[in-house]
Amino acid sequence: MTNIRKIHLRVILDSRGNPTIEADITTDHGYGRFAAPSGAVTGMYEARVRDPVEALSYGREHVIPRLIGEDSLDQIGIDALLHDIDGSSDFATIGTNLAITLSLANATAAAASTGVPLYQHIGGLFIAGPPLPLAHVLGGGVSTHMETGIKEFLVVPVGAPSVTEGVFANAQVHHAIGSLLAAEGIFCGKGDEGAWSAQVTDTKALEIVSSAAAEVSDDCGFGIDIGIDVAAGEIYDPETKMYCSRQGDRSPEEQLAYISELVRDYHLVYVEDPLFEDDYELTAELTAKVGGFCLVCGDDLFATNTSRIRQGIQAGSANCVSIKPNQVGTLTDTFESVKLARSHGLETVMSHRSGETTDTTIAHLATAFESVFLKTGAAGGERIAKLNELIRIEEEME
Repeated sequence: MTNIRKIHLRVILDSRGNPTIEADITTDHGYGRFAAPSGAVTGMYEARVRDPVEALSYGREHVIPRLIGEDSLDQIGIDALLHDIDGSSDFATIGTNLAITLSLANATAAAASTGVPLYQHIGGLFIAGPPLPLAHVLGGGVSTHMETGIKEFLVVPVGAPSVTEGVFANAQVHHAIGSLLAAEGIFCGKGDEGAWSAQVTDTKALEIVSSAAAEVSDDCGFGIDIGIDVAAGEIYDPETKMYCSRQGDRSPEEQLAYISELVRDYHLVYVEDPLFEDDYELTAELTAKVGGFCLVCGDDLFATNTSRIRQGIQAGSANCVSIKPNQVGTLTDTFESVKLARSHGLETVMSHRSGETTDTTIAHLATAFESVFLKTGAAGGERIAKLNELIRIEEEME
């Protein structure tokens, strides 16, 4: 009843207009679909991405024949088979984009075969509810040629009485930021994730986001806090061991002091990748300083990789882990990373990538894994798809 009968692969467009892989999996009594996201900048410890056209060709010849007839309910077995077919430690053969596409399409098909939503199929009956949305509302960083050294400025509706109200509050903040930039005569556009992009300094960006969040908070009647994704690896020069941006050059110790100061001055509740991805020691120092009231989250630091999460746990490097399924290639690998983090008291944040599709699976994964936040944009069709799915999930769970 739940055996895989048909798999169809295709190449579709992602939100940046680049090709990505989508899979349809049909079982005796179910159907599932997933499309792989991609990051504009990927950490050095992520599993390997393969050219979508090449991966599709390889998948049709070498992967699909091995999966046909397998029981979709045996997710661990399906994912182990993908590893076995690949034969490498980082999906260098079939590509993590093909692996995660097949893995999550299978999970969706299995859920449909048993007549339950994906979040319940993965997480069981006793899930607390969907996570709050962590929204990227203003962007910068070196990859955008903007003045900011910080890549993303974020808001999260920590006081929202419901996820639905939080989703709409974040959208209001996004609108308010556009109005504030216009009122000050600051030209702005939008980046890959729908966030505003403007030539402003780090401090000016934080002031604008803080003002917008406060304005919307007063209107909504609940608290909206702010955070940042520094993406420090993008501004770190391994030769000089300096953090270099238009905001000036800083030593690792100066970078630590700078981020600590921003957390204190702007009451940040979330800081992602504040230091270079191999700097477990100084990230631990930052966590010791601010971790009591701020989530210090590792993205490139951990790459959703259990060996790196283990290393971070031993060093006390962070109190939160960014979870990106395509960094490791299968649902089982993703679950192992979440389980390890949670068993040592670390929170998890399920995250989008800059190159997204209208696929809504990560909203279900964030709910199933009881992530504290789902990180995505506040605007843009591929981001809105995930937020609207959170609203539907919350309604279904009431």
